[in-house]
Amino acid sequence: MNSTFMARAVACFSVLSLSGCVMGPDFQVPDNPLASRWAPTPSEAGHSATNESAVDVRWWDSFADAQLSALVREAQTRNFDLQLAASRLEQSRAMRRQVAAEELPAVDGAAGYSRSRNSQRGLSDPSGNSGKQAYNLWSGGLGFSWEADLWGRVKRSVEVADASVQMAEEDRHAVQLLVIVQTAQDYIELRSTQQGLAVVEQNLHIARRSLELTRLQLKEGVATDLEVSEAAAQVAEIQARLAPLQQHSAQLINALSLLVAREPRALQQLLSAPAAVPAYTAIVPIGLPSELAQRRPDIRLAQARLHAATASMGMAEADFYPRITLSGNLGFQALQLSDLGSWGSRSFAFGPGVSVPLFEGGRLQGALQLQEGRQQEAGIGYQKTVLRAWHEVDDSLVAYQASQRRRDSLQQAVEHNQRALNSVHQQYAQGTVDFLNVLTVQNALLANQAALVDSTAQVSLSLVGLYGALGGGWQG
Repeated sequence: MNSTFMARAVACFSVLSLSGCVMGPDFQVPDNPLASRWAPTPSEAGHSATNESAVDVRWWDSFADAQLSALVREAQTRNFDLQLAASRLEQSRAMRRQVAAEELPAVDGAAGYSRSRNSQRGLSDPSGNSGKQAYNLWSGGLGFSWEADLWGRVKRSVEVADASVQMAEEDRHAVQLLVIVQTAQDYIELRSTQQGLAVVEQNLHIARRSLELTRLQLKEGVATDLEVSEAAAQVAEIQARLAPLQQHSAQLINALSLLVAREPRALQQLLSAPAAVPAYTAIVPIGLPSELAQRRPDIRLAQARLHAATASMGMAEADFYPRITLSGNLGFQALQLSDLGSWGSRSFAFGPGVSVPLFEGGRLQGALQLQEGRQQEAGIGYQKTVLRAWHEVDDSLVAYQASQRRRDSLQQAVEHNQRALNSVHQQYAQGTVDFLNVLTVQNALLANQAALVDSTAQVSLSLVGLYGALGGGWQG
């Protein structure tokens, strides 16, 4: 009968908890009032265009570079920053389970044995021996406690924990996107550096041929010692450009090794052979501006942070109201082990407890005001994050189009420089121009070829930056 009474009491408090009100405002996803007033920069004729179709979640494969795709896959599997972010996510999920346990009753089991002897002149002896001899005491039972969540404090705490899990998950998404972008950027820059090395080596070969020609002309009395010295200096100046490029290439290979959690120079054999800079010439899908908040991890993180701050306000408001706790225990106690478990050895205690905040000296009011301030700060932070994301996308689109214009102009310049160098070499061999003309044209060609390699890589790098600003990649 007593057990039935306890079960009914628990059921009663459960109904009260479920039917109780939840304090604080419910979270609503903020509107983006600027979404209707912002549109991406239109594409220009003659360059890679953009459209509002869905963003490619595996955009790195669109560069058609198997080595790049393999490095991105390996980085997503092995990168230590990603592993750390995944560990933080698991910790937040464990914390959420810990918080959610407050919604359920806590039940503890206990068993014990002791041998005691009371004072003959002290308090009453439970053994009935008046302290004249020792006795055994056997006990065992169950205890439970449960808070009736009448004001939704526990529900709001679980809501905060859910938002914290979301924050940790979006942090992992942000790290994943950053690792993908960094891997692609380092790889493109590596290939650009290798192409730059090839340009310098090609010009070094031309400069050495010019030096040989000048020495022959010196023997024939056509050239002077000054022209030979100028040609030799040109060879040394071009050769001096090799070392910084070789150093930068080695450092980029090490950077990629670190991204895939490998030791220094682990990718040297794999990546040392020069290859073309990955290029993307198809139409670039950028999605709708209104969908940006669904893709960017930083916006999703700011939204989860705002959600947690909003739910925390409800927790602070619930602290103003009484807390009702139901607790009790049911067990057995006997002096003889053989009597333990008999009906006469049973014991129980049951009853509710109420805690009412009567005077807190303004502590609760201060806590509520603090949460309101944090919620306001999180709301402003969300708006700032969204606006900054739109600026980054717009800036990335502008950079992508500008890099294409620069590359096209440099291609024309290199073609003109190449024709000019061929012409000036013929004229120098015929003795119609001096070597200074050769130096001038060759230096111009070398500068424009290096700039063309850099601008070609910059087109791909700006596209990688655009995809990073669009938030595409972690979904794949």
